[in-house]
Amino acid sequence: MINRRELLNRWCVGFGGLALNQLLAEQAFARDDRPEEGPRPHFPATAKRIIFLFMHGGPSHVDLFDPKPELTKRNGEKPPFKRTRVQFAARGNLLGSPWKFRATGQNGLPMSELWQHLPEVSDELCMLHSVCDTNVAHGGACMKLFTGSDSKLRPSMGSWISYGLGSENKNLPDFITICPSSLHGGVDNFGNAFLPSIHQGVPLGEPGYPNSLAKDAKFRFLKSEFATRQQQRRQLDFLQQLNRQHQQQQGSDSDLAARIESYEMAFRMQTAAPEAIDLASETADTRQLYGLDNKQTENFGQMCLLARRFAERGVRFIQVSHSHSLPFNNEQWDQHSHLKQGHEINVGQIDKPITGLIKDLKARGLLEDTLVLWGGEFGRTPTSQAGDPKIIGRDHHPEGFTMWMAGGGVKAGFRYGKTDEFGYYAVENRMTIHDLHATILHLMGINHEQLTYQYAGRDFRLTDVYGKVARQIIA
Repeated sequence: MINRRELLNRWCVGFGGLALNQLLAEQAFARDDRPEEGPRPHFPATAKRIIFLFMHGGPSHVDLFDPKPELTKRNGEKPPFKRTRVQFAARGNLLGSPWKFRATGQNGLPMSELWQHLPEVSDELCMLHSVCDTNVAHGGACMKLFTGSDSKLRPSMGSWISYGLGSENKNLPDFITICPSSLHGGVDNFGNAFLPSIHQGVPLGEPGYPNSLAKDAKFRFLKSEFATRQQQRRQLDFLQQLNRQHQQQQGSDSDLAARIESYEMAFRMQTAAPEAIDLASETADTRQLYGLDNKQTENFGQMCLLARRFAERGVRFIQVSHSHSLPFNNEQWDQHSHLKQGHEINVGQIDKPITGLIKDLKARGLLEDTLVLWGGEFGRTPTSQAGDPKIIGRDHHPEGFTMWMAGGGVKAGFRYGKTDEFGYYAVENRMTIHDLHATILHLMGINHEQLTYQYAGRDFRLTDVYGKVARQIIA
């Protein structure tokens, strides 16, 4: 006969064991002691890899992709809608776009006259006009976009995808970020947080403000000045032997396993990485396609060309950051003032390279399974920022803005979601950042509710406890 305390203890252990077995079964595909063939998607994927073109600072949706005739008509009037309570800066009256819009492509996607080249690939784009629910400040908004949380340190989107799907190329990292900014999250925007360190994004070029130059974007410490490759191999074999002995004695250690793998990756990269970033083999036509023959587009064009080279070599997640410091505004796309000059400069730098990237991916048969994502951490207000009318600009705006996708199984020449007649609130098919992440993971063959990692006694996921897949955009 047993007493009540012992009975409850036995039951708890029994039920705990059942729960543990179920947890292990659900997470087996995404563990670091997984089989040699690596993790598998939950279902057939339409995208194998992602190129995220990040426009740091907040591009203005109402000046680029989301025309609002009523906003133009009522330019200068007081807003007839209720503004959100949380604002980043003082806001003035309605501000119509200084640029005209026209329908582009066979499907008539609207673009402002700022875009001179992108209309050529308009029919490849899937516009997301109702993205919302980021923070009103750059730091929080970037954290939310990249990690799913604006208040706590969490693994970045690229790290989750690396963790969930593993590598297509054992000689290059799963996750590479080209010329990342050091501001507004900095290294945490490509960090692994509590995921094993092998899933951290590898920066190509030093993180800097506003950004480092693409011509200086190199992998660091690829060659040793003190040892030959054969000597390095012997040193590494000895080190790995010691690490594995420690692992056998102390038991499973995911951090040590990740360290062992990172050492091996670094050794293999000595051969693969220099070839991947060497643009000497690219033809004159390709270089011209990306705008490498023009001073205005050369820097971002080189980043986009590197992204294509990584994509065709099987890198899972490639992040390309565009930031530009203006003489009158050193906040990238963040035109609180000088909206017209700032957006003209920024679009002029990215228009041809992005168009060239999409054309090149399609010509090589890569676009169909490469998801290209474009956007910033939020949009800009349809009202002016209060201040000197001679240097007029717009404030931060997370309530409804535009991002777009191309390739990777999304509908081409398609518009999803809608903001109100002034471009202030997302009013149709609202897509929160959690929804965006859930949709991206779905395109990669991952159920966002099952991509979990246990840390500090609970399961975490990129979408937290939220997120729904925007199935209407899937081709």
